[in-house]
Amino acid sequence: MAEFDVGLVWFRRDLRVADNAALYHALTRCRRVLCAFVFDRDILAPLDKKDRRVPFIHASVVELDRTLREAGGALIVRHGHPVHDIASLARECGVSAVFANRDYEPSAKARDEAVAQKLASQNIVFFTFKDQAVFDHDDVMTGAGTPYTVFTPYKRKWLATLTPDALKPFASEDHLSALAKPPSHAQHAVPSLAALGFPDTHGPAFPAGTSGAYELFDDFRDRMTDYGRTRDFPALKGPSYLGVHLRHGTMSIRALVRGAHDAQRHGDQGAQTWLGELIWREFYFSVLHHFPHVGVAGDHRAFKPEYDRIRWETGDAADANFAAWRAGQTGYPLVDAAMRQINASGYMHNRLRMVVASFLTKDLGIDWRRGEAYFEALLNDFELSNNNGGWQWAASSGCDAQPYFRIFNPVTQSRKFDSAGKFIRHYVPEIAALSDRDIHAPWLAKPDALRTAMISLGVEYPPPIVDHEAARKSTLMRYDVVRGPSAKKRPPDDPDREDGSED
Repeated sequence: MAEFDVGLVWFRRDLRVADNAALYHALTRCRRVLCAFVFDRDILAPLDKKDRRVPFIHASVVELDRTLREAGGALIVRHGHPVHDIASLARECGVSAVFANRDYEPSAKARDEAVAQKLASQNIVFFTFKDQAVFDHDDVMTGAGTPYTVFTPYKRKWLATLTPDALKPFASEDHLSALAKPPSHAQHAVPSLAALGFPDTHGPAFPAGTSGAYELFDDFRDRMTDYGRTRDFPALKGPSYLGVHLRHGTMSIRALVRGAHDAQRHGDQGAQTWLGELIWREFYFSVLHHFPHVGVAGDHRAFKPEYDRIRWETGDAADANFAAWRAGQTGYPLVDAAMRQINASGYMHNRLRMVVASFLTKDLGIDWRRGEAYFEALLNDFELSNNNGGWQWAASSGCDAQPYFRIFNPVTQSRKFDSAGKFIRHYVPEIAALSDRDIHAPWLAKPDALRTAMISLGVEYPPPIVDHEAARKSTLMRYDVVRGPSAKKRPPDDPDREDGSED
């Protein structure tokens, strides 16, 4: 006998039917199940009208609605405020319980608490479930019961904690007979992009919906074995490109981890490396949960409090440098190519995220929070925990076993990871005629080489806005002051020292 008569599944970052924890629990505990999604006005209002995430979400919602309709249900879609709309919808439809999958961002937690309180006032229970992570909250802790603050030991414990049950899919597809059509008075049509206030002028940057997720995963599965070898080279098809699907839950994290874990158990080193990236994501979820000060709305603070005392560059010169960084006009070709990639597509290769973040914080001396906010506005796969963790990793203020004197040399990184300049030439075509040797540092090219390529520095392409070696020395002094006399002594100044390790 069903525990509840009518249940409501509130879809958020889980835009799929298969292996969906909240949907499964609703279907198995309720006689009839309704489904809803809210296009949140508070989230959409500040977005640029050309934001590429909205078409992706919209297309994924359309596919989800179609899948539910084929199974006998439908998706009730509202464009409003979840705290009001979910409670109102539950009351209108005679719902006894609302089911949702957990979200880990502070604003989402506050929203869910407000929804829970409003539902409770109507005698409606609100259940949340672990779904977007294999392990969350206190699932992976040290022997002393404290959260991990360094990735490598967290990864070891994560792998030791992993069991087949942790990856067992929720068989939601086996219980779809409990889906119910929404009552006629409930709005359930998916509004157009135009109705949401966004022009229907371009589709999503990546294939959307569960079908798009499997399309990308099937393609990546054939390349996974080479992932460890190809992932750092932006001109190669090395990444999975599944970040946006993880962000919006169009495919189960359990399915992705199963694929990687099974392959790495059979000796696939590429799969082992990719599994490590999936674990990084959960590590940053854990950090945000246990140390929420890093994600306080409007006031993201350093994980290591002493780094909040850093005196970042400010004023007109810093603002001009920040504008050049955003526009891909720094004079460092790999940095510029990376910034033009995110500006054009909403995507940036992971290696390049580290390069441009290091350049902003340690070459230009600009507060990592400014870069973090820029990425938040543009990245298709933006997740607060990962974005914050990555930027603090670059600024050495976060959970990082590596020291603060890791400073990426943008020219060295360029020569190492785009040696033939293929990626640079695609995004910085004005210097495409330079040789493979000169394209990484045009200001070092001989005058004849520049003339042959028809390049005048300062005209077709800018000279470097900062000298890397001078900036490096300034950064070391900036961090030395903050760390104080009791800090461990750093090694002798070595301009070639940089560590790209992600551990």
